[in-house]
Amino acid sequence: MTDTLHIICPACQAKNRIPTAKLSAGPTCGVCKAPLFPEAPFELDEVRLNKHLRNDEVPLLVDFWAPWCGPCKMMGPMFADASRQMSPRVRFAKLNTEQHQSVGARFQIRGIPLIILFSKGKDVARHAGAINADQIVSWLRQNLKG
Repeated sequence: MTDTLHIICPACQAKNRIPTAKLSAGPTCGVCKAPLFPEAPFELDEVRLNKHLRNDEVPLLVDFWAPWCGPCKMMGPMFADASRQMSPRVRFAKLNTEQHQSVGARFQIRGIPLIILFSKGKDVARHAGAINADQIVSWLRQNLKG
């Protein structure tokens, strides 16, 4: 692992360089001072997703969901719980596929909820369907390298 990692701020989208030794210390953005690993998953749109995929050096798990989807609503609190368990090893975000339909087409999303694990900008694993926090954490551990 390198001595520093690039992390995009979920609040202001500034690019931050954080020493790996300080990841567990709750690092904040050098520009806006927002937490780089917020307690709850952060919202993305297509532009923000693209920036995170291009620049983030910490794995990113994105929950693709829609407000009309019952299983999506049911999984939301469990996704947030898994986020607290896996931070700072993984960052958690949500993307509303109803508002950002081009993203659904781009990633060939056929059903929601769908979680996609991205590492260094690449889609490395997917899981379709609602799962609980323990299942999310277990699935992540199986799919993370190193």
